[in-house]
Amino acid sequence: MFKHILLPVDGSELSLHAVDLGIALAASLGARIHALHVLPPFPAVTYFAAIAQANETMYIERAVASAERVLAEVQRRAEDAGVACVGSHEIDSRPECAIAAAVSKYHCDVIVMATHGWRGIEKLLLGSVTQKTLLLADVPVLVCR
Repeated sequence: MFKHILLPVDGSELSLHAVDLGIALAASLGARIHALHVLPPFPAVTYFAAIAQANETMYIERAVASAERVLAEVQRRAEDAGVACVGSHEIDSRPECAIAAAVSKYHCDVIVMATHGWRGIEKLLLGSVTQKTLLLADVPVLVCR
């Protein structure tokens, strides 16, 4: 059935719960997984270019270090379950687009992700990453609570 599972993860408890379910699914199917952490780009304004450049470098270093910690945790959990796992991070202001692109880039055939994101009025106006991924994805999406 499924041979390569994409696991978008942001490090939250809810996303790590979805990771655990995705790993269990992979173990039961003999599938492998690709963990993906999407980082938001540095929010800079052009008239602060000189200051922003230094801050952007620091921001990227910290964001990548955080992403690597999250991905290492997913890899540890997968290794404990005997599931092959690789991970990557992408920088994108629209995580749902990075997730949908990763499906093609890494040849995944299903996405397993948590249902969370914006709350309150922001969710009403903008929608959640999960909802947007459901609309963009070319493969099935298993949404975990």
